[in-house]
Amino acid sequence: MPKPVRHEAARAMLNWLGCALGGCREEPVERLWAALREFAGPPQATLLGRGPRTDALTAATINAISANVFDFDDTHLATVIHPTAVVASALLALAEYRCISGSEFLHALALGIESACRIGNAVGIAHYEEGGYITSTCGIFGAAAASGKALGLDAQSMNWALGIAATSASGLRMMLGSMAKCYNVGNAARSGLSAALLAARGFTSSERALEAPRGFLNVLAERADSTAVTRGLGEQWEILDLAYKPYPCGVVVHPVIDACLDMRAQQAIDAAAVARVEVSVNPLAIKLCGNPAPRDSLESKLSIAHSVAVALLDGAASVAQYLDTRAVDATVVALRTKVVLAADASIGKEQARVRMILANGTMREMFVEHARGSIQRPLSDAELEAKFRGLAAAELTPAQTEQLIERCWSLASLPDAGAIARASVAAH
Repeated sequence: MPKPVRHEAARAMLNWLGCALGGCREEPVERLWAALREFAGPPQATLLGRGPRTDALTAATINAISANVFDFDDTHLATVIHPTAVVASALLALAEYRCISGSEFLHALALGIESACRIGNAVGIAHYEEGGYITSTCGIFGAAAASGKALGLDAQSMNWALGIAATSASGLRMMLGSMAKCYNVGNAARSGLSAALLAARGFTSSERALEAPRGFLNVLAERADSTAVTRGLGEQWEILDLAYKPYPCGVVVHPVIDACLDMRAQQAIDAAAVARVEVSVNPLAIKLCGNPAPRDSLESKLSIAHSVAVALLDGAASVAQYLDTRAVDATVVALRTKVVLAADASIGKEQARVRMILANGTMREMFVEHARGSIQRPLSDAELEAKFRGLAAAELTPAQTEQLIERCWSLASLPDAGAIARASVAAH
């Protein structure tokens, strides 16, 4: 793999691990662990941040949910897949059960992300728009490919692993705003790892599970393009098109937040003096995040109106702005009612126009060409480190945090990639 690909895999790992540590004690994770704990198997892998060890399949599930619950994970913008939450969660659980070198891990991680995103390209964004939760429906292939690579599967067995993944693929976008949204991601990590483990034992599947007339691509996408899976393979890397979120909410909301924060930075906002806030965005943004009245944290992360309100009021859009308490705050609710959304197909998914009209007739306007964190305005390595520190602070000591940052950057030289998981244990 080219050096930039390996570096991007390390960036994806650092971002994923921070998100998993930050989300490890959120309510969906607590409820899932409470439900599964008594059925868990032998202590094969670590629950990141929390400390307990459980069987690898359950660890993959819970760590993937932890990484996704904040909506802070990476995004392949062409498909809106959040690949690393699925792929890394499966792979690290396997790495603890079966020793995998850091170099092998990094290679498998990059190939898993590549597989998920290429199959996402093949089903196309229409698959997501029509209701499939593409992070799980395509992420499962990434988990299977990465795990299969780490297990050393030959071509025949890898074919079976991808076939088992194809028949296991599931996930509905209807789950957005509920705990089942992040369960989509956890289930994909578990099922992808299971697919590779089954194939390693000679468990067979159709050998044309992707491209056959009744295979995954044609059943789950009206306009699938199977050539996208292998076109430019080894020359064009989808992992280089990953974007990392500066805000813990739906990625299509990010340009709106940028506009509001820029506006707020110019002058403090008196919510009572605001007559209305007009927001023009790509139609997909309204389809995904048009909820005008979110009732809790999970719903607020998928609400343009909520993000507008907290960004203007607080001058921030971090984890604190998407807590349950903020979702029902009277001042936030009042400002949300003044937000007017307009779909504009001429505006790209990374763009937004925000116009604020005050009661005295004064108007302010901001247009964002490329959202912060996008491919055109990427987060630097230093910014990813800062994000990691903020997310890990509740669970780890500063010394532990710095050690993990260093291990993610030097992953390729580690003799045992599972050491990262074992070092990701709460200090208390």
